[in-house]
Amino acid sequence: MWGQISKNSRDFLAKERCNPNDKKALLQIKKALNNPYQLASWDPNTDCCDWYVVQCHPNTNRIIQFNLFSANISGQIPAAIADLPFLETLVFRKLTNLTGQIPQAIAKLTNLKLLRLSYTNLSGPIPTFLSHLKNLTFLDLSFNDLTGAIPPSISTLPNLDALHLDRNKLTGSIPDSLGKFTGKVPDLYLSHNHLTGSVPRSLGDLNFTVLDFSRNKLEGDMSFLFGTNKTIQILDFWRNMLEFDLTKVEFPASLTSLDLNHNRIMGSLPEGLSQLNLQYLNVSYNRLCGQIPVGGGKLQSFDVSSYVHNKCLCGAPLPPCN
Repeated sequence: MWGQISKNSRDFLAKERCNPNDKKALLQIKKALNNPYQLASWDPNTDCCDWYVVQCHPNTNRIIQFNLFSANISGQIPAAIADLPFLETLVFRKLTNLTGQIPQAIAKLTNLKLLRLSYTNLSGPIPTFLSHLKNLTFLDLSFNDLTGAIPPSISTLPNLDALHLDRNKLTGSIPDSLGKFTGKVPDLYLSHNHLTGSVPRSLGDLNFTVLDFSRNKLEGDMSFLFGTNKTIQILDFWRNMLEFDLTKVEFPASLTSLDLNHNRIMGSLPEGLSQLNLQYLNVSYNRLCGQIPVGGGKLQSFDVSSYVHNKCLCGAPLPPCN
């Protein structure tokens, strides 16, 4: 009988794909998270390439994905995560009892392409070591309790497609460096923070596709983000304190969504706005005047809520001009 068990063990070890160092690290992570139900499949007597939450590379059999979400776990991100050196995807998401700061251990994961730490109770600053993860294409730190300023060094990530820092408690101004990405130009999501000051002029030097800076305390002009040569598609700056004249602004043909509500924007709506294929528009709660351009009638397809509470804006769908 014992001989048979020993033989079965030898057969299992011979067939197991999982790297022993990866398995050891994973079991340490499980222990650090107090053996949660979501990791019940992590049995040391089974192949870790078959475990839930993780995925092995088809050729090397090293752990390349760690995706833990919507789990009932408490504690902090385990330091043993650093012992999975081939990780390309790391996700801790919708874990409301995950606390502490973003650990230094993540700096060792230089193969990471996707890092998503969102919908948790992580706190503290955005660590500068994230700028060392040069293979990142997607960085999501949204819906946390992160504080402090946005580190300027984050713009040195050359392959970034999207940067989500929204829904935190970040303060200070937007760093000028965010207009100086040297590789790809990422979609920027900075909304629902406590950012102050003006939008850096440097952002006008790049061709962004998405900018969402809504629900902050930004001031001054941001009209330099527009222009017929730009490629911006979605621009959300609602609920700030922006103050500039919209009258002579020229919009790119690419623009499909524009939300500027609850600012201090003056002037009139440019005629060129009526030539765009806008799917969404809201300029309510500003200081705009004059007639809403008719053009092809596109601006009339939006309801009254897109235009209300301006100084003297008129014309359909608002009451006619006198």
